Amino acid sequence: MKAMVLAAGQGTRLRPITDTKPKALVPVAGRPMIEYALLLLRHYGIDDIVINLHHFGAAIENHLGNGNQLGLRISYSHEMELLDTGGGLRKAKPFLQDGAFIAINTDALIDLNLAELIAFHHQRNASATLVLRPDQQADQYGSMDIDGAGRIQRFLKSEIKPKPTGPIRKLMFTGVQILEPKIFEYMERADAAEKFSTTKQTYPEMLLAGEPLYGFCFEGFWQDLGTVERIEEAEASLAQGRARLHYLS
Repeated sequence: MKAMVLAAGQGTRLRPITDTKPKALVPVAGRPMIEYALLLLRHYGIDDIVINLHHFGAAIENHLGNGNQLGLRISYSHEMELLDTGGGLRKAKPFLQDGAFIAINTDALIDLNLAELIAFHHQRNASATLVLRPDQQADQYGSMDIDGAGRIQRFLKSEIKPKPTGPIRKLMFTGVQILEPKIFEYMERADAAEKFSTTKQTYPEMLLAGEPLYGFCFEGFWQDLGTVERIEEAEASLAQGRARLHYLS
């Protein structure tokens, strides 16, 4: 299985730090942020990885190189303009189109068992499986709703709502997902815009078409790294033993 690590963002919430360096290289507990995602993938034998680049992209490429130092094979997808998640994935299609792949955001820490996620995805013959987490603010920020079988019924505030087969849970996206190449068929049907969102455009269309889209409910350690305050929270959780990342041991 291959993977894509999404690292093109400008990190505006981390300014002024990101005025001079990419968000992906901002240190978290003594390690560049992006390395957590890479080490999680490596722990589960996923070593063929593409990283999309835009803001200070050359610095990320210079730091990671071809991935040899981490025991990985890393290639890069350069975005002259930010393409959002959908556009970024579509640009990397030549690398990703051969089979199921993982897409993971740079700016979060998660103590996720990828083997369980992959098994869940394949057992359900899903076209896409998103790792979702409970959050009391899900309604405020836009929830992703799953039914009793784990099948996704709504993305964010989309009005596309299939008939549920059980009680609905309102969850939020962690930034980790497994996707089948079928998603590219729906991306090609999108308008000519290079920049577009999977959760706002691609997935609602797939939902309407009856594609099997699932949410993997995750209740372990997860921490957003989008602000200095949240990075400090993550560092404190790790230092004080309130959280651990099994793939670092």
